[in-house]
Amino acid sequence: VSGLASGVVAITAGSSHTCALLGSGGVKCWGSNGRGQLGDGTLAARKTPVDVTGLASGVAQISAGGWHTCARLVAGGVKCWGSGWDGDPGDYAQAVYQTPLDVSGLPGPVAHLSTGTYHTCAALVSGAVVCWGTNWAGELGDGTGLNNATPVQVIGLTNAAAVAAGYSHSCALLQDGSVKCWGDNQSGQIGNGETNRRAVPNEVVGLPSAAELAVGRMQACALVAGNTVRCWGGVPGDITTFAATLRPTPTVVPGLTGVAHL
Repeated sequence: VSGLASGVVAITAGSSHTCALLGSGGVKCWGSNGRGQLGDGTLAARKTPVDVTGLASGVAQISAGGWHTCARLVAGGVKCWGSGWDGDPGDYAQAVYQTPLDVSGLPGPVAHLSTGTYHTCAALVSGAVVCWGTNWAGELGDGTGLNNATPVQVIGLTNAAAVAAGYSHSCALLQDGSVKCWGDNQSGQIGNGETNRRAVPNEVVGLPSAAELAVGRMQACALVAGNTVRCWGGVPGDITTFAATLRPTPTVVPGLTGVAHL
């Protein structure tokens, strides 16, 4: 990638854009920009990385969603930019934000952040989880189906270590290694053995202690004890039943041993 031969500590990819976190704490993005998701103050697509306005330093983590991007700051706050559809970047107006905007209403400093397609979730230092954005399938976890432009607390979570937001469902990795998910469940992506939508967290059943968590459009996966991967939902990785079988509980992904990072 032009201009990024060194100095990058993390990358994240959205629907059609990519961003890099630099060792300096700054952020650069490239790709599509019709919703302002590159954060450079324009709506022009970029074939090479551009600086995100106002984020030359102080960023600890980045996460790219469908058409928006968020950054967790070293100080514990969050800034987002891009699509404002139903409150993606913390403001309910259906607009685009071409430069980073502070997310208001966070009840405490953020420890981990994840952007979905149209919503965002954050695990707080306290262990609580908050989410904001669209909520048509209960992906905000507040027990309702109401969109929310500012963070709402996910019901019943007090010991979260990390979060992962997908298309219309969300999951949290808890400090004891268990995982809870909520939101859309038509493909079994909540992992509770059912396919019913859930607006509050449900524990993923039959999952050994997890170390990492990743969520996609219709599925979720965890790196578990023994460095193996288990997935649940629409595409668990078993190519023999790729199109025909839903997995509403975790299934071992065959052929993967000694995985170090998910």
